Amino acid sequence: PALEGNLKSKKEKKGIFIKMAGVGAHEVIIETTSHSRQLSGLSEKKIADVIKMYCRRFKALSKDKRFKYILIFKNHGLAAGASLEHSHTQLICLPVVPQNVKEEIDSASAYFFKNKQCLLCTELKKEINQKDRVVFENSGFLAFCPSLSRSPFEVSLMPKKHSSDFSQMSQEEIKSLAAALKELLKRQNYRLQDPPYNFLIHTSPVNIRKNLQELYHWHIELLPKLGEITNFEWATGKYLNPVSSETAAAFLRKRMLACKK
Repeated sequence: PALEGNLKSKKEKKGIFIKMAGVGAHEVIIETTSHSRQLSGLSEKKIADVIKMYCRRFKALSKDKRFKYILIFKNHGLAAGASLEHSHTQLICLPVVPQNVKEEIDSASAYFFKNKQCLLCTELKKEINQKDRVVFENSGFLAFCPSLSRSPFEVSLMPKKHSSDFSQMSQEEIKSLAAALKELLKRQNYRLQDPPYNFLIHTSPVNIRKNLQELYHWHIELLPKLGEITNFEWATGKYLNPVSSETAAAFLRKRMLACKK
């Protein structure tokens, strides 16, 4: 495990740095009993069962007050960092809120206090109206290629209903997410020849005082691994993406008949 639960979350100063032990939790969620079957090949019901387990473990682990952020992510394929062949998802509880999550929350907060509405709800409405970056949608979720995609064919999957905590989904919302995730993975597999990929769930932190219910909108990022991060990206924090979001979305919208099977 990357982090362990039998440690204390005490911080100590080391020169100009603050140090703490690797306290947390690290779990593997096994998605299927079949060694050769992947998440995209499961039925919507089985995918819904996997999502229910995400929520179940999230709720249970969030009761530990030492944990401040719970990250749920999936690596598919060696190039995407998967070290186990059997299809699985990982869950890691952190004793701190990651910096990129803090930046998301700060941006959402600034937008909300200026405009009195959620930043991502505004983005959702824009994408639905413009349609050129939309891959598909169902009753509960919208999948689109964000305008500032970091890599080719990056897709954001967002609930249409505002919510800051993914673990609070209703049973109907879980079914809708399972259908959306299966559809998105099938399109990606068929159109991009089953690429390695990463997906991660962005949700609000746990056990912090700040109320994020109105400010933060949970979502999923799906990033096919189609290239390497170069020195330019490492040095600047800026990403070179040769495929426009509109082109990527149009390509993924062209769902072939064989993909319906």
